[in-house]
Amino acid sequence: MKGENFDKQRVISFSDAVFSIAITLLVLDIVAPTYKELKAGDTLQILENRIPSFIGLIVSFIVISLYWVAHMRIMQYVSTINKRILRYNTFLLFFIVLLPFSTAFYVRGFMLKGPFAFYCFNLSAIGFFNYLLNIYIPKKENGLTGITPILAKYFKYRSLIAFIVWVLAGLFAFLLPMFARFLFLFIFILEAILVKIYKKKLISEKTIL
Repeated sequence: MKGENFDKQRVISFSDAVFSIAITLLVLDIVAPTYKELKAGDTLQILENRIPSFIGLIVSFIVISLYWVAHMRIMQYVSTINKRILRYNTFLLFFIVLLPFSTAFYVRGFMLKGPFAFYCFNLSAIGFFNYLLNIYIPKKENGLTGITPILAKYFKYRSLIAFIVWVLAGLFAFLLPMFARFLFLFIFILEAILVKIYKKKLISEKTIL
């Protein structure tokens, strides 16, 4: 139906549940050692063998957490959930659900280019649909729910940073593999710069970052 809207609270509650399930599933790829393995092996060696799994858990846990916060941040400015928002949100959740698999895929081929590129593709897709939400919602609401033009720009550029960085990481996975694995750190650097640029403007509007 044209102009059909959906219950905002149900959409947000469902989204929160998906985020929480996905972030919990990440730990399942860290296989606990058996008693036989513990008895026969060195504890430090057993933990060392699982370092890639712990790295995957930490990075993906942080990623999901940050996108959950971003989701909460933008959704508070939504007055109604229309079909387009629901569609963008559904695709976002699909790639969030896929992340435990892509994390395990990457971890088990830790030094291989293909698995890491697939992992970056997954993160790029999450970033892309998060970006679509962050540019569409301010346009839809048109300032009615408190999103000023400055805040809309801040949301737009912040969501764009992660998307671009993960796309570049996926491309560099085949050219400069080791560099690509640390490229995600630029997200935090660029976001810190962005906050510095917009902080005074947003404070003048009494907006909290």
